Amino acid sequence: MPNEFTLEAYKLIFQDATIYKAYGVTVFVTVVGTVLAMLVTCALAYPLSLKTVKYRNAVNFYVYFTLLFHGGLVSTYILISKYLDMQNSIWVLIIPALVSPFNMFLMRNFFKSIDESLAESAKMDGANDVYILFRIILPIALPAIATVGLFYALAFWNKWFEALLFISDVDLFPLQYLIIRIQSNAEFANQLAAQISLPNYVTPTYTTRLATTVVTIGPIVLLYPFLQKYFVKGLLVGAVKG
Repeated sequence: MPNEFTLEAYKLIFQDATIYKAYGVTVFVTVVGTVLAMLVTCALAYPLSLKTVKYRNAVNFYVYFTLLFHGGLVSTYILISKYLDMQNSIWVLIIPALVSPFNMFLMRNFFKSIDESLAESAKMDGANDVYILFRIILPIALPAIATVGLFYALAFWNKWFEALLFISDVDLFPLQYLIIRIQSNAEFANQLAAQISLPNYVTPTYTTRLATTVVTIGPIVLLYPFLQKYFVKGLLVGAVKG
């Protein structure tokens, strides 16, 4: 346990450019991934919420089936590395996670709770489905969008397993994977400390782990106060309506 208050661990973390690069990768993955995931999820959920769409029950079952079964780690690795060729690419952290079946069903159930007369009246005025979705439905679905968007943001912010499998370029390491490297390998902290030329300097290995955790969870925690008023409402409506 530390005997006195010190900021040496934070100085150690920010002494090297690795943490800044990891921050940049994680912020890019979180922002771009959340926006793209919401677009794809809403584009899939809205048609499945309409009774007039043909084969919507079959598509719903197909999406639900992926909640219960998946191809496994080996097939996923072969697909992404061999056929999609996304190794050592930042998009390997984004594209495979663009649609979450659970989040899609939350959005679909919320869309089903919206009065269909709004879309019908807009169609009578000549509006197409794309206009109705972006100009009428999505503004009403702001609580659900905030809730599901927070789910996606947390998932993208915590990405690390894909980096372990598919990324070997240090410049593409996300923040959470960097934490795992620091926590599982004390020598990594010693490498960062090599640039500090102080006599009798001892690397604060334990406090470095704690400081890195504080640095990495800070930005995502700040999202909760802004989204809290939408969170409960969007989650309850999406879960209760069926």
